[in-house]
Amino acid sequence: MRHLVLLTATLGIVGLLLAACGETTNVNTARLTNSAANVVNTATNAVTSAANSVANAVSGATTSSPESFMREAAQGGMAEVKMGTLASKNAKDAEVKKFGQMMVTDHTAAGKDLEALAKKKSFTLPTDIGSHQSTYDKLSKMTGADFDKAYVDEMVSDHEADLKEFQKQAENSSDADVKAFAAKVVPVIQKHLDAIKAIQAKMK
Repeated sequence: MRHLVLLTATLGIVGLLLAACGETTNVNTARLTNSAANVVNTATNAVTSAANSVANAVSGATTSSPESFMREAAQGGMAEVKMGTLASKNAKDAEVKKFGQMMVTDHTAAGKDLEALAKKKSFTLPTDIGSHQSTYDKLSKMTGADFDKAYVDEMVSDHEADLKEFQKQAENSSDADVKAFAAKVVPVIQKHLDAIKAIQAKMK
């Protein structure tokens, strides 16, 4: 009888220990589950934040204000006319001279369209060429083959940048009139870029 009581007691203790182990396992499992959930949440938040940053960067790259675009387009256009005039006088290569004259003709026409657009928007365009002045000053001191190379390289760089900006505005500008103006000028810039790249290729 005594052995039976001891056996019963022992089994009871074992049962309690097993139950305690089970509860501990459940607690540890819950803790691991919560930890995993926190890791997933943290990773999700990081991905979401990165996606938002990329979206904001893309948006910022394509939605410059209509006023800012008109200002830069005006200065860039006037610079093309002034440097084109230099090319028609200072260049040695006949094709470079011809390209310079095309700059004067086409950008003068685009400038008139821009002036009409700015007047419609009651926006005052700048009368200077802004950051392009230093390039103009450098080219104005050059002639012959040296001028040709420097001018051609500058025109390739300028028109590549201009094409991207005008395409962005033609697709995403918040102002319908600015959007239409940019769309009209895009093929002109593309024509210029193709022409100056062809001249550059022949010079190499």
